[in-house]
Amino acid sequence: MTDPAAFALAARGLWKSYRMGAGRLQVLRDVSLALRPGEVCALMGASGSGKSTLLHLLGLLDRPDRGEVLYHGRRAPGSPGARARLRARSLGFVFQQFHLLPELNALENVLMPRRLALGAAWWSRRREERARARALLERVGLGERLRHRPKQLSGGEQQRVALARAVVGRPAVLLADEPTGNLDSRTGEGILELLLELAREHGSAVLLATHDATIAARAGRLLHLRDGCLDGGAEGAPAGEGAAENSVRKTPEPTGDEGGGTGPGAGPEEARS
Repeated sequence: MTDPAAFALAARGLWKSYRMGAGRLQVLRDVSLALRPGEVCALMGASGSGKSTLLHLLGLLDRPDRGEVLYHGRRAPGSPGARARLRARSLGFVFQQFHLLPELNALENVLMPRRLALGAAWWSRRREERARARALLERVGLGERLRHRPKQLSGGEQQRVALARAVVGRPAVLLADEPTGNLDSRTGEGILELLLELAREHGSAVLLATHDATIAARAGRLLHLRDGCLDGGAEGAPAGEGAAENSVRKTPEPTGDEGGGTGPGAGPEEARS
């Protein structure tokens, strides 16, 4: 059996549902997966299959009804403060909607997660951190846009800022949720190239959610999410140990009364996208 610490990210038996009136909508059913450091894995599924919900659970933005998330073999902490620190230290996020802070310029947006991760140590390391963020923005072609706010940037430029923000801390895990979904094909291809290149350089494990088979083909491994169940046996997924680590385990379905309800700010429609 593989040592759990060998994986940058793992999930065991994740279930997630949301209340809908008097009933519940079951979004994820007993999902397990594991990503090794440096691995790039694509997660495919139709709209509503649960891709975003799964990424929110893996990224500690929401909590499962049942199951656990592990980073380098250790269970994710339970307290909000500890979860926030782990996110800032070990995770990078790239979202379809960019989620840049409108009152901050490009450089300030990229630096925000570093300020959160470093806390008081930020003041002694701010010159080094600013230099790294500037170099990264230059790398993604925004050296002349450092002081521009999001509304002054195009969609492709905003996504490049978001990408720089995601990798500036050299995260162990990079989660990307339809990162090219709001971009034209040419701009999207450039963003994808940058994402994969920067992830390789930093040795980050990447989970890339997409419904685009062309994008998924760029990954080293392919998973499918169908009706809340993860299928690790699809074409492109490894046989043997890798497939077992990413297969659906058959256990009784929970009633929905055994764990947390809805996550912060996420309704069922958003959760299933």
